[in-house]
Amino acid sequence: MTTATERLQCFNKGCGINYSQDQDGPEACVHHPGVPVFHDALKGWSCCKKRTTDFTEFLNIPGCSKSNHNPVKPVEEPKKESNDVDEPLPQPIQPPPVRQPIQAADPAERPSADEPKIRLPVSVDSALRAALEKMSMNVESKGGRADRNFEIKIGTQCKNKGCQKEYQGPSSYTDRCRHHPGAAIFHEGMKYWSCCNRKTSDFNNFLNQEGCSLGDHVFKSDNNAEKKTVSCRHDWHQTGKVAVLSVYCKKADPSLTVIEANQVSLDVHIVFGQEKSEFEKKITLEGVVDPSSSVVNMLGTKVEIKLQKAGPQSWKKFEI
Repeated sequence: MTTATERLQCFNKGCGINYSQDQDGPEACVHHPGVPVFHDALKGWSCCKKRTTDFTEFLNIPGCSKSNHNPVKPVEEPKKESNDVDEPLPQPIQPPPVRQPIQAADPAERPSADEPKIRLPVSVDSALRAALEKMSMNVESKGGRADRNFEIKIGTQCKNKGCQKEYQGPSSYTDRCRHHPGAAIFHEGMKYWSCCNRKTSDFNNFLNQEGCSLGDHVFKSDNNAEKKTVSCRHDWHQTGKVAVLSVYCKKADPSLTVIEANQVSLDVHIVFGQEKSEFEKKITLEGVVDPSSSVVNMLGTKVEIKLQKAGPQSWKKFEI
């Protein structure tokens, strides 16, 4: 006769905890009623669809059924008798050891998504540099700059963000345009450009901030050359140390592309192609990263964002 406080062992697969009778009930035991399934390097339970290639993750797959605990140890099948003493008897298959589920991290320990973001350093592949130079030469050879002088009124202001220069004739193109290639950001009362991150609470100071990049003036909008937001194919993979997001776009412009991150979030702004198309995405990361050790690799056909993990955890997905 067991008492209410006597500790018992539950033998349901996926549970295996020690409990007392006053802790038992119809939903006290979370377990797997099925059997282990191992097929083509995938591991799982016949009672649920979850599959994994990692044995530790298989052992920690949460149970899919609830019931009372089971204190009765399964009876092993009796060994078959054999008259041949030289032939070893077949050994019964033992179920894998039951491990306690890994406890999820305390949400209070996760860094705040409101932490300031830093701009990730960019590495540009030599093939991309060559492709961008060739594209620039093709635009100039077609008279792209001269065509913009047609029907521009004197006094027209440059279209580049942050530039205050006005068109005074063809000589206006001899000056370099100092402007902001990034996007305007307004967050918690602060105003700044994503390309230089000089924050201010005063709107007039924000408008008068000197540009951080040099380029050509744009006095006449060309509808065929205006930037347009597009959707790019992207995927991710991981190792023990890094999580890598790949955005597939050709001829990304390093001077206009801005990738920023803090420990738990990522902002992606990529400008690419001759039409200066834009890809933008704001991501809340599932894991925690070290942005100071993360980098961006810009290649001819894609942009790789390599985020250094804060620890060797395996992510189930890239974004929440």
